[in-house]
Amino acid sequence: MKNLKTIFWDFDGVILNSNNIRTKGFRKVLSLYPKTEVDELINFHIANGGLSRYFKFRYFYEEILKIKVNDDHIQELASKFSEIMQTELYNKNLLIKNTMNFIEKNRFNYDMHIVSGSDGLELLNLCNFLDIQKYFLQIKGSPTEKKYLIQDIMSNYNYKPSECILVGDSINDFEAANENKIFFMGVVDRILIQKSNFLLF
Repeated sequence: MKNLKTIFWDFDGVILNSNNIRTKGFRKVLSLYPKTEVDELINFHIANGGLSRYFKFRYFYEEILKIKVNDDHIQELASKFSEIMQTELYNKNLLIKNTMNFIEKNRFNYDMHIVSGSDGLELLNLCNFLDIQKYFLQIKGSPTEKKYLIQDIMSNYNYKPSECILVGDSINDFEAANENKIFFMGVVDRILIQKSNFLLF
């Protein structure tokens, strides 16, 4: 950690214990569709936690159901999903203690940003409710892809890749870190795993 100056944080499953709630949200929104197809979407969702709900709903229609879908319908589904999240996620007890302890202790030691697949405005409102927005220079989410969120922040703040790390819990997070040539730390079931350019701390 000696050379690191900037930490990019994923949100769901890293800062907030929200992955199961988001999974249930997809099931609720798609409750009128066959369970087999919805299960396929859930498997895709779990394997690709860093992707946005917009991408996942479109994937459900175009790749699983093989049906073309317009942007308006995707937005309608995303809005329904957002309504469910606003009733389920506004709970400070969902904050992951180990993560928050580290963030609180190191808030002045690193530049910290949240980059998430969650809807950007929804994420910002949630962080304000949880009273954690004060720890981060920026809180960014979808529909912009995570790799571009990181790219934009690095450009705006003139960060060096060798001084940055992304902490995430999905293969999409790992790929976003690789795209930007920064370190990555993976959190899986509360176990830190070291692989390739993973950095363990």
